[in-house]
Amino acid sequence: MRYVVIVALVAIVASLGSALVFVMRDRSASRRAVHALAVRVGLSVALFLFLMAGFYFGWIPGRLS
Repeated sequence: MRYVVIVALVAIVASLGSALVFVMRDRSASRRAVHALAVRVGLSVALFLFLMAGFYFGWIPGRLS
């Protein structure tokens, strides 16, 4: 579970970095930056839903007080 979250966070940061590169280098009306940012948003939403499902199904234990 921990490794899935780490891989997802690395993929989100990589997508954000690629969008930054596309914005800095592309001077034309290219939609590559928009696509990279859409991928980042999709990965973020998928990670959030995965974490919610993991907590619901008991894959992620809650804090013991």
